[in-house]
Order: sequence, then structure tokens, then C-alpha cells
Amino acid sequence: MELRDKILEHFPGKVVRKDLTARVKGNAVVPTYVLEYLLGQYCAIDDESIITSGMEKVKEVISNNYVHRSDAEVVKATIRDSGSHKIIDKINVSLNDKANTFEAEFSNLGIKQVPISDNMVMANQKLLSGGGVWCIIDMGYSHATDASVRWTIMDLKPIQVSNIRMEEYLEARSKFSLEEWLDFLLHSIGLNPEYFNRRGKLIQLSRLITHAENNYNFIELGPKGTGKSHIFSELSPHGVLVSGGDVSKARLFVNNSGNKIGLVGFWDVVALDEFEQEKGSRRVDGDLVKILQNYMANQSFNRGKETYQATASMAFVGNTKHTVPYMLKNSHLFESIPEGYIKGAFLDRMHMYIPGWEVRILKNEVFSQDYGFIVDYLAEILRELRKSDYSGLLDQYVELDGSLSTRDKTAIRKSFSGLAKILYPHKDIGEEETLELLNFAIEGRKRVKSQLYIIDETFRDEPVEFKYKVISSGKIVEPETLEQLNYAMAKSNEHKEQEPIIEEGALVTNTIRKPVLESGKNVVIQDNQKGVSYERLFGDYLKGAKEIHLIDPYIRKFHQVKNLSEFCHMLYKIKPVDEEITLKLFTNPDAGERQTVDGWLIQLESNLEGTGINFEYSLESSDNQHDRSIETDTGWKIVIGRGLDIFHQYDHRDVFNLANSIQEERLCKAFEVSYLRV
Repeated sequence: MELRDKILEHFPGKVVRKDLTARVKGNAVVPTYVLEYLLGQYCAIDDESIITSGMEKVKEVISNNYVHRSDAEVVKATIRDSGSHKIIDKINVSLNDKANTFEAEFSNLGIKQVPISDNMVMANQKLLSGGGVWCIIDMGYSHATDASVRWTIMDLKPIQVSNIRMEEYLEARSKFSLEEWLDFLLHSIGLNPEYFNRRGKLIQLSRLITHAENNYNFIELGPKGTGKSHIFSELSPHGVLVSGGDVSKARLFVNNSGNKIGLVGFWDVVALDEFEQEKGSRRVDGDLVKILQNYMANQSFNRGKETYQATASMAFVGNTKHTVPYMLKNSHLFESIPEGYIKGAFLDRMHMYIPGWEVRILKNEVFSQDYGFIVDYLAEILRELRKSDYSGLLDQYVELDGSLSTRDKTAIRKSFSGLAKILYPHKDIGEEETLELLNFAIEGRKRVKSQLYIIDETFRDEPVEFKYKVISSGKIVEPETLEQLNYAMAKSNEHKEQEPIIEEGALVTNTIRKPVLESGKNVVIQDNQKGVSYERLFGDYLKGAKEIHLIDPYIRKFHQVKNLSEFCHMLYKIKPVDEEITLKLFTNPDAGERQTVDGWLIQLESNLEGTGINFEYSLESSDNQHDRSIETDTGWKIVIGRGLDIFHQYDHRDVFNLANSIQEERLCKAFEVSYLRV
């Protein structure tokens, strides 16, 4: 069954086609969850005629009821002339303590001090948060000569899903494989899963942890244009996005003058956007940092004589100013955030640091045009999941290292719990799946801690080891952050290590030291790692060989034959110019692919003529042709788990993409290589 059919079968009325949102939005500056709320009323079915008429209805609602700021006066006139009119606007409510009444302010309509009944406010207390709430409002107008206020709020309905049934959601989740569920969730947040590998999908979905976990502290720094703030502004009516430069103690926590609770008291997620240091920006309030630091650690804050508790998660999203290698060499990965926040005690509260530099800039083709959850429905599900703790699922499979601090363990367990809620809400998760999420969670916390060692020397006094033991096998696993692996690989690739020697009384500096070749060595490459090439992996072990056998039954697709061509290019580089080498390929394409593959290999053979590489190949089936390896007449066997197919897809059409010509710039799939002397 196609994923689309499966989605519509198990979640009828709860999904919407994601391309419709952009098509009906027009110039309306309205969050996605507002539009999808409306689309869900009219277009939540895979019937083109119903979708077409539904879209027209939604467009009509937006046209007639949504208040554009430029049309505010026209809407006011409509309300006045008709006596009442339904509008869609964002409103904020405050208490007028002199008049002892609540008053509403309309964001787009531009009117203030509109009386609103106590009952409406008490039923929707988020109206008091200061962040504003999108609502469908029946507005009235009084023509009475003695009316002190002309505008009246006759009825109000916040735009959000009214109820959910968690049991149905969990039951339906069990009908999807993990791969299907990942793609479904990617569609739900508006992205086309075809453009993301497994790690890329996890990075995108990790932003949802703040919506699924109470008091979760998340930071993502990366280049501009990667959609870092989208989830926090568009996904949920329970989250609020504010500019990091505009936040204050009163707005975030409590305004002492009116004893008014701040954003953390009303929202599930408070995200500080543009969280970076700009030239000429005002100094960070030191008291704000201290209060925020205490809240992130203890879920409470003090203002005046009172202590307040809250469950809001904190998200910090901002842009980086330098490349990752530059930061690793010259500063640290927090260098771009405001200086007042670069303090060990504050940064130690971060549960996860997502590597925003791994996220591609979002282009039109990356956005989904298929079915995903109505985002408001997903937001309600995630909100319900905040009541549960999934971290206990870890304990049946692993033991975290004892050197980890309490804060480290809490961060790892909360990150794992959030990811498990998103991907395995039904709790049907095995050891392999658990380790995948745990490794991701550890990496997110280790990225924080490794930078703390640089920023605050007191952390170096009690170093920790980010590792764990797998209970079933006793194996010790020690995840590493991908940028550290990439940096180490890039540095080692910069120049071959050279060793000066004395030759006949003269200093010779350009003699390359002979590499040490180890039998039994095992190299592990992580998903999305960069800095890897065929020459780096195999070159030293293939030098000097006159005959090489490449056993890889899965050279069947065009990109795999292209990989083979690049392998030949590597052999051409490492062999002496005046010697020849024979490369024999043993592969086994399916019957339907055999003719096409044969044509490609004949073309490759022809192009290698005159290069000193004698290429031979066999397409015959062989019972022992399962393992992929490289074998040389010098006695080396290199076992390659994925064969030559080690790179994720990249855009071959982009002629300016460095990955087209430089293997080290490509993202790798996860694989292992073993070197054996035979």
C-alpha cells in the first residue's frame, strides 16, 4: 500500500495536503496552523473535486474574514455597517486594573481597549500571555449615542483542535514502519522526505522535542535560510517565537509592577529567535541570564517575594558567523550567541545542541506536496505526550557510564524520551532502534559539553566519558560528534605527513614518510560524515599492487558505475606513471539490469585504454559473491560493508557543487571498513 493511502486510511480527517497551504495563503501573514485548521475543515480527503471546492471555501473565508492590516479600515466599516461580522485575527488581553475589566488588543485590526468578558478570558487564559492568540471572533458594533466603547466581542474561539483520542493515535502508529512514520512526520512539518537522509530527518524532527518534553532546553545554531525557526512559529498554537533581542525579565517571567506572569507561564515552548550577537546590539541583562539559568535548571524562578513554577521548554535558534572548522580551530561552537550568555553555568543547562550547519538551505523543491498531519492535530498530540516520560525505555538495553554528571544524564534521557515519543509513541522499540536514538541524544549533549571544556576551565577538572554499555552484549559504545570526526578527517587529508631526512649531508624535506599499514584495523564512518575519499580509505593499501580484485555484486545503478569510475581515477593517481595495473571487477546485476550495466562497463573499459589500468569484469552469478571486498596480489583484503556505494546522493545537475568533483565534500552513509593481511 502506498504511504499516501495508508495515511488516509488510518488518519481520516486529521491530515491535509501540504501544498494546499501555500496555494491558499496568498499574501496573508498567518501561521500554518491557522490555515491548516481551515483546510482540515474542508479539504481533509483525497478527492480532487472536494479539495477544489474546499480550497475555494477556505480562500473565501480568508478573503472575507481574515484581517489584512492594509484592509483594517474596510473591515471596521463592514462591522459598523452590518452590526456584526466574523473575523480572524490575533488578539492579546490585559487587565485594566483602574476600570477592573479585561481589555483586548487586535493585532491586525488595530483596535485596543476592547472590553472582553471575564468568562471568555478565564476559559482561554493564554490570551493574557502577551504573545497573542489567533482566534475566530464574532465582532459587534454599537450605534448607541451613549456607548463609551463601540466595539464588542460577541463570541471568541481560539483556532485549535478541540479534542484528540490518544488511543487511536497509538493504534494507528503501529500500522506504519519506522521509515514510513519518519516520512509521514516530515510531510507533516511541510518537508519532502526524499530530500533528506536518515540523519537529516532526525535533525529536522528533533526540533519537535521541545513540544513533547516539559522543561526541555534546546539550541540550534547554523547558517541562514535553513528553517530553524519555522517549527516554533508555524507548528503549534502552544509555542511562541520572540526575538532574542527583545526579551526581558518582565516579558519572559513576571512583571513586578502588575504581578503579571510572563511567557513561560502560558506557553509550552518559548523560542528566542535571532539568538546571536550583533554589532551595536544592547548589552544582555545579567539578571535575566541568572533568572533564565535558574529556570532552565529548576523549572522555577523568583521575582520579588514569590517563587513560580512553569513547564515551558526553551529553544534558542540563531545564525553562525563562521564555518565549523574555523570555530573548532579558533574559538568554539557557541561563539555567535550574545556574549552575556557565554557562561559555563548557563550553557551547561542545554540538553541538546543541534548542528544547524548540517541542514541544507530550504529551496522550493524541498517542501512537501503530499499528505501530512494537520499541524494543530500533531501539536495537540505532542502536548498530550508531555505528560509521559519515555526515558525508562533506555534502561532495558543500556547502562550509561558512571562518569557522566547528573546534568549529562538528565539531558541524554530527556532527549531520548522526546525522540521516542515522536517516533515510537506506542513504545514498540527494540535494541537497535533504542541505540540509534541514544547515540543521537548523546551527540547532542556531548556537543555542549565539549565546548564547555573550552569556555570554562572549571569543567576540565571533572571530565566525563560519553559512553554506555549495551547490556545484551557488554559492548562499550562511545559516540562522537560528527563535526569533530569531519574536522579530524579534513586535517589529516590536508597534507600527507612529511618527515625530513638527511641524505648525503643535505636536508631533504619533501620525502613522504611510509604509512603504517595495520592488519585487523577497523574504520567506522558515521552517517553524514564528510572528509572521506577512496584514496583516504584504500590508497595506502593498494599502492604497489599489480592486480586488484574488486568484489561488489551491487554495481547496478548509474551512480554505482560512476563510483567505480572514480575508484579507477584513484588507482590512476596512486600508481607509478610507468607501470600498469589490472583491475578485475566481479559483480552480479539482476537479469533486467544486466544489459544496461554491461553497456556502461564496456564504455568505462574503453575510456581506460591507454591509462595503464587494464579493466576486466565478470557479470556471472557466484554463490560466494555476497561480501564486498578489495583483494590485492600484495596480500591485502579490505572488507567494505557497502562496497563502493558509500556516499549519499548529491545533486549531479549542480555543476557548481564541490561534491561533484571532491569526494571529501560529500556526505557519507554509515559503513565500516576492515583491513586484513592474508
